[in-house]
Amino acid sequence: MESATLHTMARRYLMSRNDKLHAEYAEVQKHTRRMTGAPGNYADEEKRVYPRYNVVAAMLREVERLDPDDLPPLSQLASALATAATTAQSVFTTNLGPIEAEATAAERELFRRAIKGWLAAPDPRVEPLPYRRVLSDEEAQGWRRRLEQRWGFQRDMTVWHPIIGEVPEGVIALNSAAVWDGPGTELVRAALRDMGLRRVIEIREHGDLGSLLDLDAFEPTYTGAEGIWTDETLEWVAYASHEASVAFAGTLADRLRSSWPDLDDWTWAPWWDQPAK
Repeated sequence: MESATLHTMARRYLMSRNDKLHAEYAEVQKHTRRMTGAPGNYADEEKRVYPRYNVVAAMLREVERLDPDDLPPLSQLASALATAATTAQSVFTTNLGPIEAEATAAERELFRRAIKGWLAAPDPRVEPLPYRRVLSDEEAQGWRRRLEQRWGFQRDMTVWHPIIGEVPEGVIALNSAAVWDGPGTELVRAALRDMGLRRVIEIREHGDLGSLLDLDAFEPTYTGAEGIWTDETLEWVAYASHEASVAFAGTLADRLRSSWPDLDDWTWAPWWDQPAK
């Protein structure tokens, strides 16, 4: 087995587990009534599920710290994956109660067993995934510093136009429907391809370190976490906010003005300025 195969199998497994566990949690919530009162009061059935997707996310982050373009030999990679299964942490995987801790430990064990199963398989095959590498702490801090200097983002926050004030000339601010329902995502990717890009930097809020990812994996959308995207030149930037907006500036905005026929139809307006339905 090649290292790339094992690494991709680990990524696919954790991504699939994340989707499955979130769906399972949604079903559990349909059949259990959330306790009222202080935040953090969950039914036992919920406590057996949500810690699992939290630790899966932490393990996936550690797995994706490994550079798919520069993976270690197979034995070292297997050891690194096993270490991620045992030690990966986030703010959501600490200070757990007994039910949550048991669920977390069980999910870690599932990943360890999966790794052993893949290594024992005679001829494992897996569909490739787009490139994604989680940034190091130092890299993430460096990108936030550069985004602050070039585009005015506050270093410890992921907030920008149009929600911080009047949209300056040169910035395109659109309703997020432009990328969710409209042609926006593909048009933005096409513009970046025309600019010669293969990969972009993604920075998210809520403590996410950010990633270097393939252009095909780039989606300028709000996911519950606001996002910023750029590249090494910092000649362009994209930003998706919690206020149903997505903004573009720099050379990317210039490209979009000439390549997006109905661009003005998607112009963002704050909710208090939108017509009543």
